[in-house]
Amino acid sequence: MEDKHSGKMIAPIIITSIMILYYAGFFVACMLLPMPVVLKLLLGLLPILLAGVCIFVLVERIGEIRSGEEDDLSQY
Repeated sequence: MEDKHSGKMIAPIIITSIMILYYAGFFVACMLLPMPVVLKLLLGLLPILLAGVCIFVLVERIGEIRSGEEDDLSQY
């Protein structure tokens, strides 16, 4: 049985998946470029951190959708 909120979770999940794939690709590209290892790690760490933030925001958004707080602007 499908939850009444599951349709509203599709877009955030798809967008987060695309962003994570982009950041992972950027990380792999940074690791493949010929440069010092320290620079590779510094440049590669940022996309990995951003992917983590995307996942955190997705979890928060799913929690909002499940609790019914879909329109945060209506509270103000």
